[in-house]
Amino acid sequence: MLRLFIANKNYSSWSLRPWVLMKELSIPFEETLVPFGGDARYRTFTAFSPSGRVPCLVDGTRVIWDSLAIAEYLAETEPRVWPRDIDARAWGRSAAAEMHSGFQALRERCSMCCGIRMQLEAIGPALEADLRRLDALWHDGLSRFGGPFLCGAAFSAADAFFGPVAFRIQTYGLVLSPEASAYAARLLALPSMRDWYAAALAEPWREPAHDEEIRRSGKLIADLRAPVS
Repeated sequence: MLRLFIANKNYSSWSLRPWVLMKELSIPFEETLVPFGGDARYRTFTAFSPSGRVPCLVDGTRVIWDSLAIAEYLAETEPRVWPRDIDARAWGRSAAAEMHSGFQALRERCSMCCGIRMQLEAIGPALEADLRRLDALWHDGLSRFGGPFLCGAAFSAADAFFGPVAFRIQTYGLVLSPEASAYAARLLALPSMRDWYAAALAEPWREPAHDEEIRRSGKLIADLRAPVS
């Protein structure tokens, strides 16, 4: 069976992508969660991941690291990973790749933390530009292929790659157009996303470096996570 190594569900946006993809497509896998561990993290993660990062997928003797590489590996045996239509497939791959390598201000200002609610001190031009591009990208896919997902009627890897963005929108109260906001809400309502969210809130771990980075972005409104015992 496939084995997927991930890190804390509260923080690890990269881990969420293949996890939610495999859950929504009912691809069987064994989950192995290795919490972030400060300075020892790299040494701990290199025990299973050549890059020392998550996610990492193990299939027998094959090791596939990086979320985009994992999606493409899964697509070799599961055609539902990408749309059947060649135009939708090309668009979806482009959108996922753009998310994979872009939206730097969104990543830096709005680090993923499922269990808290924040009010940003200010949006700023870089984040505003990312939000405008995100809105335009989602509108393009939804209007071009008819929705309710980015590439049409079926959930695909393109949607999985924006799952972490939906959590960021929820955490930071980011304002998008009604159509884009509705799409984010659809992602949050997926069974896999709800399962991930519930597990994130229940996690007993905290990563001080992540929490400090997040709190520097603005005012903490609420912390919904279970208390650390």
